[in-house]
Amino acid sequence: MPDGIVLTEAQKRSRRQRSIAIALALGVMVVLFFAVTLVKGPVVLLRPM
Repeated sequence: MPDGIVLTEAQKRSRRQRSIAIALALGVMVVLFFAVTLVKGPVVLLRPM
């Protein structure tokens, strides 16, 4: 049974670094949205009629 694609160590490192960068970017976006929501306050919950 074939093992499929086998990555080199450099490719594994590159994939890990890319995954970490994506996770950090996502985390920064979550914190930014949270901060904006806190700054705007409860006004965010008021909907125009």
